Amino acid sequence: MEESKRKLVEGLIDDAAYLKAENVILKEVLLKTGMVKVHPERPELQKPVEAAKQYRQNINSYAVAIKTLNGVLLKNIIDEDDDMDEFE
Repeated sequence: MEESKRKLVEGLIDDAAYLKAENVILKEVLLKTGMVKVHPERPELQKPVEAAKQYRQNINSYAVAIKTLNGVLLKNIIDEDDDMDEFE
């Protein structure tokens, strides 16, 4: 991979790893608390748990980062395997 591309994706890889690690912690909390608090006497009253909001936000950011990395890495593989370079 070109040095410029490597430097570009290096931070994205770090961010994706961080989001993954944070979501492991949040998921452990959510397994204990659930994603929504339900009022004990009035079940129609519900409130999302803050950790659930953050978990969903992290999941979305992580998915975008992985999709971006996949696109960059896939493009790099296609460029390296391009047999048309032999005909130039």
